[in-house]
Amino acid sequence: MDRRDFALAVAALGASGAALAETAGSDGLGSVMPTRRLGKTGMQVTRYCPGGMHIEWMKDEADSQKAIELCIEHGVRFFDTAYGYGRGRSEELYGKYLTPKYREHVQIMSKTTGRNAESAREHLEGGLKRMKVDYIDLYLMHAVNTPEDGQARIAAGVLDELRKMKAEGKIKHIGFSGHRTPAAHNWLLEEGFPDAEAVLMPINVADPSYDSFILKTLPLLQKKDVGVLAMKTLGNGGLLGGTRGGVKGEALGTGRRVIPDVVSVREAHRFVLSLPVASMVSGSNDLQQLKFNLETAANFQPLDEATRNRLVEACAEHGKTGEMEFYKWDRMKPKRT
Repeated sequence: MDRRDFALAVAALGASGAALAETAGSDGLGSVMPTRRLGKTGMQVTRYCPGGMHIEWMKDEADSQKAIELCIEHGVRFFDTAYGYGRGRSEELYGKYLTPKYREHVQIMSKTTGRNAESAREHLEGGLKRMKVDYIDLYLMHAVNTPEDGQARIAAGVLDELRKMKAEGKIKHIGFSGHRTPAAHNWLLEEGFPDAEAVLMPINVADPSYDSFILKTLPLLQKKDVGVLAMKTLGNGGLLGGTRGGVKGEALGTGRRVIPDVVSVREAHRFVLSLPVASMVSGSNDLQQLKFNLETAANFQPLDEATRNRLVEACAEHGKTGEMEFYKWDRMKPKRT
């Protein structure tokens, strides 16, 4: 794609996002952060969703509790978790501090990395018990890396099991997530998992410059009215120079960075929310980061076309190597250049 076509594609997606309808309101807990429609699920989800892995990563359990309460106070009503986040620890924290007080007001997304029907069922049933709930609003086949990975899981009965659990009322809606390549997402949407209702995928200012989910998959999701959830909004720290993700307390690293040299954290998040996504799923390493992210989401104003294009263009030279989005590499290790 040449530069002109690239700019037009990003502008078109951004225009759709800027026009995305939002609903403001309140509930028994107070004001609710504006919500957006999550595609064909019909769910109205708050535009910000705290990353469940990072809830478990807080300094201690007291801070995890404070993080949940902060989100509620700022009007967040959509929460992310998964069995893989601390082998159920994130779900346990929700079962202690979220669902006993707030279940009737919140929606929960969880996920399974199960490789067969039995493990997928085990993850779901265990999550229901750990979170002390009767159902989960959205459940995803998690971290599908390649079309072959998706094929193997489906052949082993994972998708059939998700459909059964939905029929049983233990799941309201089903979908999938993935970090590595749009090829996996597009195969699932077109062939392997055509009834997917929502998708969680990387969306950030560097993504359009390398194997782009924004350019290759987002239009297909819009066409099929599949709900779009954005993750890796800072490239899992890669936009700040990180070189590896998924390790609690690990230093960022010494890789290329665009934050804060080229773009600010606030601009990066505003870019994501200016695209046609229902919610930005973003993790915070501590309460200070969480407060900042909540304030950015609460006070969000969409970026205009010129600003969106400027940010993508400014990040393109760094982004075209893929190094800032290291999760797109095999085994999450960037190749040396």
